[in-house]
Amino acid sequence: MSRTTYSKYETGTNEMPYDVLIFFSRFFDTTIDYILGITEIENK
Repeated sequence: MSRTTYSKYETGTNEMPYDVLIFFSRFFDTTIDYILGITEIENK
């Protein structure tokens, strides 16, 4: 993944596809809710 793509996900310019959300959730060992900012609870 390019830095530009990642940056666009971070800033909300592009919506993150479900498979990318799942990948980041597993990679960072956190919940999708935390990645999306729905909860402040970081760990599963």
